[in-house]
Amino acid sequence: MSHRRDVRGFTLLELIIALAIVGALLAIAFGGLRVALAAWTQGEDRADAHQHLRGVSAVLGRAVGAAYPYRASAGLSPEPVLLFRGTEQRLELVTQAAPFPPGIPVAFSAVGIGLESVAEGPALVVRQRILPNQDPFTEAPVMLRDAEISRLEFRYLNMTGTWQETWDGEAESGLPRAVRITVATRGGRGETTLALTVTLRTGMP
Repeated sequence: MSHRRDVRGFTLLELIIALAIVGALLAIAFGGLRVALAAWTQGEDRADAHQHLRGVSAVLGRAVGAAYPYRASAGLSPEPVLLFRGTEQRLELVTQAAPFPPGIPVAFSAVGIGLESVAEGPALVVRQRILPNQDPFTEAPVMLRDAEISRLEFRYLNMTGTWQETWDGEAESGLPRAVRITVATRGGRGETTLALTVTLRTGMP
């Protein structure tokens, strides 16, 4: 007695179609994984940028918040002036809370904060010198140079509640009521910005 078996297998066409379907599914899966990894990396970069900006803002805000209406000679002229001058991208002041505490106890430090051009482009530069001293801002050594900061802006609140782009302590007869500091760093796909408003403890009379 003979037995007949009906044995079926995959044809070449069916095998090619199956492989094409599997390949398409793998491409979709890897594409989604690549998008997820890119989003995760971008989120990590943005979080690091925010953390960096928070640290920089805390250092600058602490120094600006402790500004003092210190009168002394700003250069070769013996005439004392109020040492607080600010523009849109630079601020010179005397503070009781130096960003980088010196090794000896001092009451006042002259601090210059601004953007300066370096090989990599604009960078945040903080200069500091203890007082009393001649040329406290121009001769102050560099304490911090941060090339990750791509933008720095200052605004100054006057007596009437209006924000100004510049401030001359001598001409204004005092310190501003507040200083708004905006710092930004460029990384990843865009610019990360952080703004901080600091109220001065010794404002205008």
